Amino acid sequence: MRVMLADDSTLLREGLARLLADEGHEVTASVGDGEALVAAVREEPPDVAVVDVRMPPTHTDEGLHAALAIRAAQPGTGVLVLSQYVERRYAAELLSSPEGGVGYLLKDRVAQVGEFLDALERVAGGGTALDPEVVRRLLTESLTPREHDVLAAMARGHTNAAIAERLHLSLSAVEKYVNAVFTKLHLPSEAGYSRRVLAVLRYLDA
Repeated sequence: MRVMLADDSTLLREGLARLLADEGHEVTASVGDGEALVAAVREEPPDVAVVDVRMPPTHTDEGLHAALAIRAAQPGTGVLVLSQYVERRYAAELLSSPEGGVGYLLKDRVAQVGEFLDALERVAGGGTALDPEVVRRLLTESLTPREHDVLAAMARGHTNAAIAERLHLSLSAVEKYVNAVFTKLHLPSEAGYSRRVLAVLRYLDA
């Protein structure tokens, strides 16, 4: 497996590079910022890129910007975000990719080397690797309390009419809440699968 690393911590990059080499993988680039990663991927796409969220110059969300740029230009390249932070603004957009090949793990929750390597291989193979805490935070931070109530009722299999009756809302109000849930969870209307099912799956994951 060909891997690229992007993290502003040289020590972490060197440690990951050594670990991956010991496991028989090839680290084709190791960089300290998002722009350098995007350039490296453009020149020689890897199987998967491991990306931190906060990197120079602003140390806010450069890693996720880079990840989205990579997915747009090279959708076959897997992206595994490995960070201390959950950056809600762009994480949901990245994780809603219908093609798969994405992951988001929190550094302090990767307890075993095998856990990290398994996640890396799943993402490189087109699968997903999501830390449950990431999913929980994305849902908790983006949905209002009433939207949570509606999503919870959806997870129990209730129709919009049944939700309206249970929550003492009008049917039109429930429909607005449901559409808001779809929008905030970045579930596209043109998807060839049920947005309701996807929303429930994300709720159950969290």
